[in-house]
Amino acid sequence: MSIASAAGPLAAGWSIHGLWLRRRLTLARRDPLSGLWTRDAFEHRAGRLLARHPYVAVVLVDLDGFKALNDTHGHAVGDAAIRATAGSLSDALAGHRRAVAGRLGGDEFAAAVVLPDPVALPWLLRGLHDEITAPFLHDGRDLRVGASIGGALSSDAPAGTGRELPALLRLADEAMYTAKRGGGGWQNAAFAPRRTTTAGRRTGRPGTHTTPRKEAS
Repeated sequence: MSIASAAGPLAAGWSIHGLWLRRRLTLARRDPLSGLWTRDAFEHRAGRLLARHPYVAVVLVDLDGFKALNDTHGHAVGDAAIRATAGSLSDALAGHRRAVAGRLGGDEFAAAVVLPDPVALPWLLRGLHDEITAPFLHDGRDLRVGASIGGALSSDAPAGTGRELPALLRLADEAMYTAKRGGGGWQNAAFAPRRTTTAGRRTGRPGTHTTPRKEAS
């Protein structure tokens, strides 16, 4: 047997092994419950979108009424709500060629979406909210959770931040809390009052203290 012919099966074996390793690494970066990217994987991919495209929307989603749903119906229903939210988020982003979504932990989700034009952000946020708050079926029952959503556009990043993801996550976090204080819904960071935020808890980054900004009329 020649060396070349002997090396063939060995090379094929290593190729299969390499493919298996890549699949295992991909699975390790996926949240096992939702199937979305984990925080680190999301931040890596979102950072690449920000570096390559002029208009990227960074979105934070926090479910409203999730604890009550868990307490009333049990953890199995809570898990179903997380899976339904992930599916709704993925469906809402399916029409965007360049988008990434992740589960940051608990009932907190994030997305980064390349937009053709800044004016598309309100339509994106409204569409996400409509998808996520639609009823989902579990054991023959229609259930639903509310959602508070905040979005920030990369072109609105504060001066000196260099369109960095942590700064945009903080802006989206502030906008999301504005929506939550109003009873849920969605909020564009460009029109949200800015104040002290708990973004350190939510995004794993230091929070910021900012002065209030006048609402757009």
